[in-house]
Amino acid sequence: MGYFLLYESMLDSVLWARDKYLAPGGKMLPDRAQIYLATIEDEQYKNQKIGFWNNVYGVNMSCMSAAAMKEPLIDMVEADMINSNACMILDLDLVKMKKEDVEFASEY
Repeated sequence: MGYFLLYESMLDSVLWARDKYLAPGGKMLPDRAQIYLATIEDEQYKNQKIGFWNNVYGVNMSCMSAAAMKEPLIDMVEADMINSNACMILDLDLVKMKKEDVEFASEY
């Protein structure tokens, strides 16, 4: 299902395969996709990402720092980096949802 199901637009493919191959009453695993959000602090990564723009081959491009921090990052972090409670932001029932729901879910 890819890294993030919605990020790589894999949900539509999963639903297509379900509709084509799953027999009536069949089981689907996984049958649910839940996305949780939590905040983290990764000072080393942040300093590297922002600090890079201060000197790009001798040119100060620090104005790019804000844009660089908006770029999504898919990575694993150590548990001690998490500094908030996790909150479920999306809960998809992969067995019952319709293809039309993909457009709504992809907006996230």
